[in-house]
Amino acid sequence: MSSVSRPTVHPVEAPPLTDGPQNALIRVRMKDVQGMPGTRGSLSLRLTQFVFGLVSICVMATTSDFRSVTAFRYLVGAVSVQILWSLAMAVVDIYALLVRRSLRKQIIFRLFTIGDGIISTLTFAAACASAGITVLIDNDLDKCSMNHCARFQTATAMAYISSFAMMPSFLLNFWSLASQ
Repeated sequence: MSSVSRPTVHPVEAPPLTDGPQNALIRVRMKDVQGMPGTRGSLSLRLTQFVFGLVSICVMATTSDFRSVTAFRYLVGAVSVQILWSLAMAVVDIYALLVRRSLRKQIIFRLFTIGDGIISTLTFAAACASAGITVLIDNDLDKCSMNHCARFQTATAMAYISSFAMMPSFLLNFWSLASQ
């Protein structure tokens, strides 16, 4: 039985008593990870989401017949919501950076995490639906010459990139929420 490891307990010393605020313990705060709300990384992710979403909407809006396909209308609606969310979160990040405020409250992380999760799922689902329709039009029906396939594919690709840019935001916010 000598090969069995045994748990050891290391004694922990009690913190020293303080006489007042001059001898108070200094609390050490975890360093902000880039990509978490209120950091430059988060702002760059939000702006990336916004730009690719905006490009997707603009490309889709330049086609005249996207309204005839439900998946394309869903893409425009989902990416529109995603653009508004990304812009609002970018404004919050800009505010936090300007006033040097840390956004570490649990309610804020919950809001950001739930919002990012829902919006990224909607955007990804819309991009998948649009990709299915573009494959149908291009490969199966061979009607790409009559439609705006290149524009539909570009708008779908931009929506995918925008959705993928939301994933780091969601994962970092979820990790922060779980580690609190």
